[in-house]
Amino acid sequence: MERLQGLTETAGMPMRKVLAEPMCRISDPSPFCNWLRLTALCIFIFSLSGCAATKSVQKTAESIPSQLEKEIERNRFPVARGEDVIGRLAVIRLEKGDTLPDIARHFSLGINAISAANPGVDVWVPEAGERIMLPLSFILPDTPRKGIVVNLATMRLFQYKEDGTSLLVTTYPVGIGTDERPTPTGRMHVARKAVRPTWHVPASIAVDHRKKGDILPKAVPPGPDNPLGEYALYLSKSGYLIHGTNKPASIGLTATNGCLRLYPENVKTLFDDTPVKTPVLIVNQPYLIGQRNGILYLEAHAPTEESDALESEKLYKKLRTIEKKTQRTLDWKKVREAQAEARGIPVPIFELSQGSEKEAAKPVEVEHPETLYGKPEIPALKLEAWYVLAADVRDTIEAQRLAAIINHQGPPIPARVVPKSDRYRVIAGPFNDGSEAKKAAKRLKIDLEIEGIVIEPVKVN
Repeated sequence: MERLQGLTETAGMPMRKVLAEPMCRISDPSPFCNWLRLTALCIFIFSLSGCAATKSVQKTAESIPSQLEKEIERNRFPVARGEDVIGRLAVIRLEKGDTLPDIARHFSLGINAISAANPGVDVWVPEAGERIMLPLSFILPDTPRKGIVVNLATMRLFQYKEDGTSLLVTTYPVGIGTDERPTPTGRMHVARKAVRPTWHVPASIAVDHRKKGDILPKAVPPGPDNPLGEYALYLSKSGYLIHGTNKPASIGLTATNGCLRLYPENVKTLFDDTPVKTPVLIVNQPYLIGQRNGILYLEAHAPTEESDALESEKLYKKLRTIEKKTQRTLDWKKVREAQAEARGIPVPIFELSQGSEKEAAKPVEVEHPETLYGKPEIPALKLEAWYVLAADVRDTIEAQRLAAIINHQGPPIPARVVPKSDRYRVIAGPFNDGSEAKKAAKRLKIDLEIEGIVIEPVKVN
């Protein structure tokens, strides 16, 4: 086997192209096929939108006010009487080494939200110095404001609490079920809660993994390999949970077997704040209409193909009713543009009353944190450690992208790019022993279809 000092030599290895759609089935512990699809999708969308996507990013930068704020609220907001829009849009300048999943997690956003808000931006290797939108303004779902409400279309959870005479809402991004195993809609409640839950592997998931050569036990105890994380809220609908995760970068993706998955830090807060029997309502509302400060907003998300016509008709019916009540004509061109772009950002479309604010609040620029919460840490190279050679490629961006994807595996697999002449090697590790290295190589094979080469430690005389 190739040793660590041999990283300076060319090593051939079979590997599927990083951005090719992997031939694997999404399952609860392994959402990375979705991530690769998302990366490819972002590139595809950008190639179709061309200048339009570029202009949207430039327009964001031009609208930034001169003031710079160190921090901005991202989870808990007061709800003013008669208003439906919470939060505020923000903009941040990226630094070298940032990924959109790291930015998303720090600001409690899902990868779906930050990707839709910033078309054309590379998910894994964005350009340093680029300003991106933080979609931290939300229109509340059209539901009663009590208990927990989840909107599958936006992949966000809203928790309502009365605080004396005022109403507070806490909101978190979620990962939801796949098309094959969707998250159910409807009314239910929190039946019980558990700290450090055991994952009893469903038979269907066990079969899926067995086909890929990954034999799962009947039950996975608490620990880093448990996909439920540290906290779980069991719903009254049997088999469905709100829980944490050991794969934080899957939040904001259709990556589960029907459960609702939260960032570890978010699920802990939700767990502590949610009593048993709390009502839970799950809806699917891709088009949201709401008002704030006399202005009507539209927040549009991409509906499913099956529901597109129906949801559009619902939207137009609501807007025509508003026209009738106000005796004024909406800017339908603006409505259709927001609907077509589906960026998930509340867009002002109408002044409900003449004399209200002429312009909605512009995004505020946020100072880049010194450290992004939850960003993967890469240990230093050690001669006495084991490694896995994951790729040997000519393109530096391709290498950086793959290293970033591997770094965001769950449980973590550290990876880095090691240059050699005109080539770039993606190295996973360090690992303490051969069994750890072989386990990582197996996960790279199962999750990413990468044929990794295990590298033995350097022997020091």
